[in-house]
Amino acid sequence: MLHNTAQATPALNVVALVSVGAHPSSGRARRAEQDARAIELGLRLAGQQLEVLHAGDPQQPALRSYLGMGLQQLHVIEQPAQADVISALHDYLQDSDAQLILTGSQAETGEGSGMLPFLLAEQLGWPMVVGLAEVEHIENGIAQVLQALPRGQRRRLKVRLPFIASLDNAAPVARQSAFGPARRGELLSHAAEANPDALLSESPLQPARPRPKRLKIITAKTGAERMKAATAKASGGGGQIIKGDSPEAGAEAIFKLLVDEGVLR
Repeated sequence: MLHNTAQATPALNVVALVSVGAHPSSGRARRAEQDARAIELGLRLAGQQLEVLHAGDPQQPALRSYLGMGLQQLHVIEQPAQADVISALHDYLQDSDAQLILTGSQAETGEGSGMLPFLLAEQLGWPMVVGLAEVEHIENGIAQVLQALPRGQRRRLKVRLPFIASLDNAAPVARQSAFGPARRGELLSHAAEANPDALLSESPLQPARPRPKRLKIITAKTGAERMKAATAKASGGGGQIIKGDSPEAGAEAIFKLLVDEGVLR
């Protein structure tokens, strides 16, 4: 039984999936921030029994930054750049004894759709937990976890093992990567069949454009009023319920709302 995430337990088989990240300013290859947080939580849960897995190029230098977190080994399923890695990960994990799979919520390079843990959970037939912040304890095959919600809120869930969990910035901050352990760690390659990604072959990748955001003007004068305004939950205001109208009337109402909000001009 696991009572404290700070204490390692070899009884829990944890696998952390990692990808190659990119620096937000320079674009230089590095460890992905959320994937590093997955390793941090995995080390707290399983210690050196944690298995770290990457599907891609085993010669990628950025992978050694994960080894610098104190790992002795990092397993790499060899896959070309334009391959669909879901099937390779499924075949590898299905034959393993993994009980908990941790991964970042979204990759920093490539498609960056955030769909990989969901598709993998669907193929494995496992439950999926989004926004995992902490694993409180595990008993009789049931894990009690904290899920991160907007505005710093937390929700306690009970999930049956095995399951997949994605982590975001609410998870524990990853430790620094040290040069010595990064050089001494071992990259273990595993050959696997590669399946081409049909979506990438038909549609080229392009940078995503940020969505327009609504501006919220805070007129509070004191620090307490500004804090209250920043943390207050959004309340529903006016609106229009469209029910039983024609598609043309609904489209007109949506178009008018987008114009009023300044999304369309």
